[in-house]
Amino acid sequence: MKYEIKAHGKSEMRLKELWQFRELLLMLALRDFKVRYAQTFLGILWAFLQPLVTLLIFILIFDKAIKVNTGSVPYPIFALAGMTVWNYFSYVVAQAGNSIIGAQSIITKIYFPRLIIPLSKALVGVIDFVITLFFLAGVLFYYKFAPSFTIFYLPLFLLLLLILSGSVGILFSALAIRFRDIQHTIPFIIQVGMYLSPIAYPASLVPEKYRLFYDLNPLTGIIEGFRWCITGTEGLPVKSIVFSVVITSFLCIISTYYFRKVEEVIADII
Repeated sequence: MKYEIKAHGKSEMRLKELWQFRELLLMLALRDFKVRYAQTFLGILWAFLQPLVTLLIFILIFDKAIKVNTGSVPYPIFALAGMTVWNYFSYVVAQAGNSIIGAQSIITKIYFPRLIIPLSKALVGVIDFVITLFFLAGVLFYYKFAPSFTIFYLPLFLLLLLILSGSVGILFSALAIRFRDIQHTIPFIIQVGMYLSPIAYPASLVPEKYRLFYDLNPLTGIIEGFRWCITGTEGLPVKSIVFSVVITSFLCIISTYYFRKVEEVIADII
């Protein structure tokens, strides 16, 4: 299928238009994936090495030193389940947040739905996410820990993760166009967000009086729900998940609306 490249103009940001330019989306995602691992000694093995090193650090600090209680779930499985969600989210936010600024040469020359640019980053992140899932499967096999029937609910939380990551990435990419210091803020937000999410520790350790504020982090419900699907050893965190669904839906609406407004003047601003 051939897509039409028009002169620069205003985008209507319709799903039909995004579908028309789907091949461009795949091409941008494939290009970014090749560039990411081009001329590297280990190549795609970096996708295994990075979560492995992080997991080892978590084990040394939270399992051996602090001795975080994860019940009947081995700590490596507990931590890696949270890391799988967090690694995808942080990658998409970091890459998509700076994606529009980094694509100035293309944006100022041809027309296409600008939303394709941050979405291509989300698509690239799926590749690393799948690799991490295989890593998690290997750890489950090593500990002979078989998931229960709850594993069948996993696609629902994966969908929620995709929507949340894409929405935050789109919002930051639009904000970075008008406020360039957002590019410097994103790494700080990601660093803080990692400690404010139940990745290396269970959310049950958070005091009840602070739990409402903790649940306002939409990743809390997604990570806990994802971990519940993998381990099936604790009750479903319904309250946290409800917060995640509501906040994610809100962010999805706000981010696409704001991006649409900014998209009309992107070429003039950057």
